[in-house]
Amino acid sequence: MSYRFRAERAVSALDGSVLWVVLDSELVVHREASDFLRALHGASRSVHTIRAYAGRTAVFLSWCEDVGVDWTTISLPDLARFKHWLEATPYRPGRLRSGATVNAVLTAACEFLRFCARTGLIDQAVADRLSEPRWLRFLPPGFDAGERGQFRTVRAREVRARAETPFPEALSGEQWSAVLGCCRRSREVFMVRLMHDTGLRIGEALGLRREDVHLLSDSRRLGCAVVGPHVHVRHRANPNGALAKSRFPRTVPASEAVLVAYSDYQFERAEILGVDDSDMVFVNLYHDPLGAPMVYRAAKRFFERLADECGFAVRPHMLRHSAATNWVRAGVDLDVVQRLLGHVSPASTAVYLHARDEDKRRAVEAVAAGERYR
Repeated sequence: MSYRFRAERAVSALDGSVLWVVLDSELVVHREASDFLRALHGASRSVHTIRAYAGRTAVFLSWCEDVGVDWTTISLPDLARFKHWLEATPYRPGRLRSGATVNAVLTAACEFLRFCARTGLIDQAVADRLSEPRWLRFLPPGFDAGERGQFRTVRAREVRARAETPFPEALSGEQWSAVLGCCRRSREVFMVRLMHDTGLRIGEALGLRREDVHLLSDSRRLGCAVVGPHVHVRHRANPNGALAKSRFPRTVPASEAVLVAYSDYQFERAEILGVDDSDMVFVNLYHDPLGAPMVYRAAKRFFERLADECGFAVRPHMLRHSAATNWVRAGVDLDVVQRLLGHVSPASTAVYLHARDEDKRRAVEAVAAGERYR
């Protein structure tokens, strides 16, 4: 299938802000899809979320155009056909979409249609028939069903792919040592150390301001009552487009290694920039414009270089997964891990309790050898 629509990054001529749009084959903006993406931006959704929704909406519109389905009146059987096409069609040579990816595309398509229904662009009945009321027989961890079970009935999407829940990818001790060894400069060491030890997301790290970093043993002089070295994570607009995913602010304690790495980074920053007035923690030091806030693309290039030099996948979220996995394996209570990570629901944190393949093998081999499994 030829993709008749595609997602593109657009820069506003008025204020330089970055938005995502969907274009057709004639480079004409698809108005409804682009309005949907602007609404996500207005709702303070993260840059990664908006970019992903842009591409998935473009895939949905391309399929509708290719098979002759009017997306404004799409039926449930048509959505089932779209699901089958997603499952059966390689998105690149020899690579089929996983069930989780198929569900992500379906979610984006349904959210797009619901947005169009809410704003009067399509009939509300089109969006309503994509889901049905469903009574939850088994409650997800942390789900509040209400005193009388009044919240057990939810609207569930009719069309859904089967998907396994993979264990989050975390770095082993050897891999973590290799990552540190491949960092060439102090800013690089501080970035990976901060994310690995605190579990910050890449958007949260890039969005840090100097006022958020309290690395003194006593920060009361700064008007902060939190004890010990820590960083504040806040949801706000930043000049580099970085955004904390959670709307709720949190503080995360900083390790001694983070303090040392930050001190080395500040020395490197002062050597290159001298006295600079940028309030952002992460700024450009190795390419122009020097001193400008570091953006997602620069971080992406850095992690791609790490992966090439280390010889295995190194992605920002793997550092967050590593932090959570290490905390759980050290015996930290799950509710504490939840607060460190900034998860709203305990269900998001419970995934780190799942046994990995090596855990299961170690248990079986220990028992077979007559040893006590620990």
